[in-house]
Parts: sequence; C-alpha cells; structure tokens
Amino acid sequence: MDLLKVADYMNRYPVTFSADMPVEMAVDRLIKGRQTGGPVIDEHKKIIGFISEQDCLQRMLMSTYHDQQASRVADVMNPAVLTVKGYDGIIDLAQIMLKAKPKLYPVVDDDGYLLGIITRSDVLGAIDKELHSHYRKVG
Repeated sequence: MDLLKVADYMNRYPVTFSADMPVEMAVDRLIKGRQTGGPVIDEHKKIIGFISEQDCLQRMLMSTYHDQQASRVADVMNPAVLTVKGYDGIIDLAQIMLKAKPKLYPVVDDDGYLLGIITRSDVLGAIDKELHSHYRKVG
C-alpha cells in the first residue's frame, strides 16, 4: 500500500475560485461541482487561499440579516491552506485526515501551483480498491 500516491487518485479538474469572484458565484460553482470547498488561485494557478461551504454560508447569512452588499471570495477565504503533494502517499494522507478537519486537500507541486484536489472519498476509494485487489489474490 505504500505505492499508493495522491497523484493517482486526485481530481485533476477541480472547481477553483478567484479572489475577486462574488461569493454568490462561488456558491453556484460549489453546488454545481459538488465540492464542499475549493482552492482560490491567482492567474498563474498558484494557491492563495481556500473557500468552503461553511465560509460561504456564514457570509450569506450575515448578508441576509444585515442586508449587506455582495462579498468577494477574498473577504471570506482562508489564506492558510493545508495542501498535499502528488507524490505523497495515500496512507500517510489518510492518517492526516483522521486528525485534521479538512475533507478536501488541494494537491500542489513543490512551488505551490495547483495540480488538483483529493477528498476523503478519493482516499477511501483508493484504500478500498487496494484492499479488494488483495482479497482477489487470496481467494
């Protein structure tokens, strides 16, 4: 199982966001893309933040109660982003996911440029696939 790498199971075409995008547009992308959050990238695909459903929900509720103007992604994104590398092992990531909160991690290269995303479901699927391949060999 040590051979399982993040790059082999990540989504290479994730929903992404720009800092100047309206939160309402980000919500629409999250819903249509069926992602719980996603990386905020600059024009060069370098990660500058992360926005989640929770971030959007909080801002939209505030806007509803206080009749505020539309917010931008930059107003609600988290600039501290937990990322993984494509060459990281799935088992190592699974152990991190047991302790850390994020359900989705951006996958970056060594310079911080976005390569894709990997979710808990992707990790679970990778481990399940590997375990099933061992069951077939034994049975």
